Order: sequence, then structure tokens, then C-alpha cells
Amino acid sequence: MEKVLKKYLKKNVPDIRTGDTVKVSIIVKEGAKERIQAFEGLVIATKHGSTLDGTFTVRKESFGIGVERVFPLHSPRIVKVERIKQSKIRRSKLYYMRELSGKNARLKELNRDNKIWEEKGAEEELAKIESEKAAEAEAHAAAKAAEEAELAAKVEAVAGDRVVEKEEKE
Repeated sequence: MEKVLKKYLKKNVPDIRTGDTVKVSIIVKEGAKERIQAFEGLVIATKHGSTLDGTFTVRKESFGIGVERVFPLHSPRIVKVERIKQSKIRRSKLYYMRELSGKNARLKELNRDNKIWEEKGAEEELAKIESEKAAEAEAHAAAKAAEEAELAAKVEAVAGDRVVEKEEKE
């Protein structure tokens, strides 16, 4: 069983603790397209350590509404985890933060050490997604230019006689 699970473990496991403010970059698949989406917030819970079933819960306020998301630690969809700051806490789970808002939801800052955990092939993945976006934009621009040229040709064909007549009168 351990041999099967071992191939799914990440080599560079992020050291995330409760009370950290993190920015998690995830690959989001929408139809045939893929893009990178960032989710930034406070880690309110970590569960199961750094094992394969380990998770961490990130909470943020979005337009006055609390949004929580649970991330599997060893998920292949997570490209990068960036710790923005650490806070001084005395509990292992910060579920009480759900009821707090505004200034009451502040935590005492411990330090601001930006540490980044990045998956090994992340740069290549990001470059591939960017090149796909660029190719798609180029194809879209070429299609739009062809459409405009076709439209201009139609306008010239329809109004061509009138334009020549006006030039002759002047």
C-alpha cells in the first residue's frame, strides 16, 4: 500500500502552520482551457500533518462574505504555495475567526518571511499555459482581421459603383 501511495507524495511539501497568511496558486480547468488562480487567506486549520491525506483550510473575506477552501497538501493541482506572513497564535484550530470581522479578526504578526514552495515542473506548466494563451490570442486576432477584410470587400463590392460616380461628379 505504501509503495502505491508514495508515488503521489510531493517532494517539496510546504511547511504550512495555522495562523499563516498564504497565497495558494491552483490550476483551474474550465472546459478545454487551463489557467492559474490564486487564493489568498488565513490558514485556520491543518489536519493529518504532511501525510498523503494531509489538508489545510484557508479562509478569506470576499465582498464581506467569508470563503473557506480546503486544499489537499499533495494535490497535483497546487502549483505554488507562498507564505506571506506568520501570526502568533495559541490554538491549533482558529475556527473562532469565523465569527470575527474587521479589527477584531486581526492577529498579532510574528514575522514576514516570504517563503515559496513550488512544484518541480511548475515553471514549465506556467510557460505552457502562457504560450497556449498567446497562441489562442494570435489565432483570434488573425480570425478577426480576416473577418474585417471580408467585410471590407463586401462593402466595396456593394458600394463600389456609387463611390466611383461621386468621384467623377467632383
